[in-house]
Amino acid sequence: GQIKSPNIRIKLYHLLKELNFTLPIIISPEAYVSKHAQIGEGSIIMHGSIVNKNAKIGKNCNINALTLIENDVVLGDNVTVKSGVQIWDGLRVEDNVFIGPNVTFTNDFTPRSKCYPEKFLKTNVNHHASIGANATIVGGLKIGEYSMVGAGSVVTKDVKSHALVYGNP
Repeated sequence: GQIKSPNIRIKLYHLLKELNFTLPIIISPEAYVSKHAQIGEGSIIMHGSIVNKNAKIGKNCNINALTLIENDVVLGDNVTVKSGVQIWDGLRVEDNVFIGPNVTFTNDFTPRSKCYPEKFLKTNVNHHASIGANATIVGGLKIGEYSMVGAGSVVTKDVKSHALVYGNP
């Protein structure tokens, strides 16, 4: 059977994790996850989230409420995506990355309604990077390992490994 209460599901998940059991994939009944998406064990996808068919989500990821994950997206293991984030085609996120609430990624320099580029921009977020709430990451960039992007930043160029950037770096 299915455990209906989200609080009980989360508590059970943490108990199983502490006991080193193989963790189940927990998908809220209010989420839409394509049956073709690849979801790693122990990942949690909360209510109102949408995961499209070719998306790849690693192990032990936490996809919070009201997120959108498009097709050509790869998330590594232990990634946290907070509420209100849209992850568009072309995004590659390595292991242990934190993406704060309402972070915005872009993937097209010249967006127009019903006019699609031949290829979407590729953005790479390297392992252990953290992106603060409401930051905007322009497409085609690299966010370096262990870097931190401050809340509300507009990032228009690559972020070096171990760097702290904020404002409009």
